[in-house]
Amino acid sequence: MRILLITPPMVQINAPYPATAFLAGILEREGHEVLQVDASLMLALRLFSSPGIASIRKALSTGIRSSSVRHFLKHSRDYAGTIEPVIRFLQGHTPSLSKRIISRKYLPEGPRFAPLDQSLSDDSQSINHLSRHDLAIHLASLYLDDLTDVIHDGVDPRFELARYGEKLAASAPTFDAIARALRRKQTLVDQLIEMIAFGLIRDHKPELVGFTLPFPGNVYGALRMARAMKLVEPSLPVVMGGGYVNTELRNLSDPRIFNYADYLTLDEGKLPLLRIIDHLSDLIPAGKLVRTFIRKSGRVRYIDNSPCPPPRPFFIAPSFTGLPLNHYFSMIESPNPMHRIWSCGQWNKLMLAHGCYWHRCAFCDTRLDYIQRYAATPVAAIIDQIEKAIRETAKTGFHFIDEALPPALCRALSTELIARKIRISWWGNVRFDRAFTPDLASLMAKAGCIAVTGGLEAATNRLLSFLDKGFTLEQAARVTRAFSNAGILVHAYLMYGCPSQTEQDTVDSLEFVRQLFEAGNIHSAYWHRFALTIHSPIFQDPARYGIRLVKQSKPTFACNEVPYVDSITCDHNAMGRGLRKSLYNYMQHAGLDMELQAWFDTPIPSPTLSTDHVSVAGMLHEAPKMNNVRRNS
Repeated sequence: MRILLITPPMVQINAPYPATAFLAGILEREGHEVLQVDASLMLALRLFSSPGIASIRKALSTGIRSSSVRHFLKHSRDYAGTIEPVIRFLQGHTPSLSKRIISRKYLPEGPRFAPLDQSLSDDSQSINHLSRHDLAIHLASLYLDDLTDVIHDGVDPRFELARYGEKLAASAPTFDAIARALRRKQTLVDQLIEMIAFGLIRDHKPELVGFTLPFPGNVYGALRMARAMKLVEPSLPVVMGGGYVNTELRNLSDPRIFNYADYLTLDEGKLPLLRIIDHLSDLIPAGKLVRTFIRKSGRVRYIDNSPCPPPRPFFIAPSFTGLPLNHYFSMIESPNPMHRIWSCGQWNKLMLAHGCYWHRCAFCDTRLDYIQRYAATPVAAIIDQIEKAIRETAKTGFHFIDEALPPALCRALSTELIARKIRISWWGNVRFDRAFTPDLASLMAKAGCIAVTGGLEAATNRLLSFLDKGFTLEQAARVTRAFSNAGILVHAYLMYGCPSQTEQDTVDSLEFVRQLFEAGNIHSAYWHRFALTIHSPIFQDPARYGIRLVKQSKPTFACNEVPYVDSITCDHNAMGRGLRKSLYNYMQHAGLDMELQAWFDTPIPSPTLSTDHVSVAGMLHEAPKMNNVRRNS
């Protein structure tokens, strides 16, 4: 069967999202003809082109005159003349252009450049430590951010560089808002999406189309593409699956989405998709489908003939064949070295294991298959996947996209990479598990590990225990120190506003984070506001966690995040502003010697955490000293 797999707008544009590659590996093994398409990249390249600039100018709404739009209208010819050379530069094809870009005379510099001169004049700002080439990428990224603001402000307010129409789909209890948006007059972005869809049908004549919907910001684009395709080929079978379907549509009852898709699949998509292909080939009846929603007699019907127990994951290497790997482009929107890894460079994405080896965190979607069903890939199979990916992409950078890299598997993989002299660079997400010893961290670094991310969450021992994270602050300090000492960058995911969290808890969390930055244990971090999701242990037992669920009408479409009332009263919004302000400075090595109160507009309690807490954990004597620390609010 001729199968077209699509990543719809929008996702990051520095590397392919891996879902279609994993599916393609299976389908090709089964003898199917598979084409992969990244419509997100295609849309970005159409907008960021000379014809795209002309179309943007023509499409600008009258009366919309934000600072970005005013600057664009004044310099639209400069944008038209520079956009294609800039994209080629960011794709890595014309590195010599960096000299012209850093001259600050080549690009039309809009509002996104305003903070730059202040940053460049401040020795504490890490932008000064960028290489000349990376500085050019940063300037070119700000230039694209300006153009993105123009599109958002004057053409289509739903458009962002890594998402499109996200608010329409995120925890949308009904399909109404999406349906209205699909009926409204098309924007320029809508027109380009439909042109891409029409072209794919014309050029490839698929017998089956599959869309991956990893995020809410992909849903609207996928539905618009699917509708356009069905206008051309009404009988074309369309399948949709991925993270959004898995988390938000498990209780679907509104049949209107089946005006655009014929099948929605849950959890690991390989077996459901193979069964759908068998059904379309008249090999099995619809009643034999696996984890699949269909519409029958106007109603939503869920069919699941899964094997019991669930099968182990397919240990088949993903296939990157057909993806336009030389068209992806890098961006550096933040000079923070850890942030740059996400958006700069092309990473081959693989998994060491299915599921999470811990799968106990109280706030996590532990009831879902992609978390709770853990199965590690044999190291030999991982090596095969790595070598195949290098052959197909000519890239030696890898992002292991596991929920949490298992320490034992990291050790086995690192040992094998070293033994076989396979030289790659790699990174991934970890738990701050005490099994990540200095010895293991050094081994991972020797095997090419350059960075790790990990959930420190609500960083007090009470809350870590409350949320069942499985480690203490002291263990986290030792583990982050081990990685940092090994030369591995460390990013911490942080959480505030979780059930029972008081103002004192938040202040103590911030003090611990400050000490980690001061000691050099972590290099970047991000504060997330807690969200209660329906697949988490907290939702399943709210009384245990001191919260009360807010009664709502039963959703007919998406349902993931739900409102609740906490038994503890705390102004988390006010705390969040201070947390973000302090963290911005800490990542620039600034303000580490300031009182925590300086970051907040209202009085906060003093931290109860001792100022030598990280030192007591045995870390500070190993940490590099921070020079030229400045007070900067």
